[in-house]
Amino acid sequence: MSLYEKDFYAWANQQAALLRAGKLDAADIANIAEEIESMGRTEKRELVSRLAVLLLHLLKWQFQPGLRSRSWTLTVREQRRQLLRHMKDNPSLKGTLAESIDEAYGDAVIAAERETGLSSHTFPTTCPFTYEQMADDGFWPE
Repeated sequence: MSLYEKDFYAWANQQAALLRAGKLDAADIANIAEEIESMGRTEKRELVSRLAVLLLHLLKWQFQPGLRSRSWTLTVREQRRQLLRHMKDNPSLKGTLAESIDEAYGDAVIAAERETGLSSHTFPTTCPFTYEQMADDGFWPE
């Protein structure tokens, strides 16, 4: 069993030391590449997660206007800030926005159905908001 399989933390530190020392021939290139790709997938999952929470609250805001609360407002504001920060840190994710919004919207509708008690048929079948609207502090669906 390799160090990669037995002790990931030790393996990661060992690989970092080898790379810093320029000892590429001794580095575990295949697993390093896999871990780098995995980090990229993690950043995309974070984007989808942020979008899903934001979309959930925008849907609740739109379809349950009588229940609007300070908590919803603050959640939307917080998610917008975190979304913008994440996109600033990972600008290449812009190329995945359409796909990420589609994925997030499906999750948001399920969560909205659960949290509101409304039927899934209440909500549009595709995301009714643009990314620009989602990210805009002045946008609140009516």
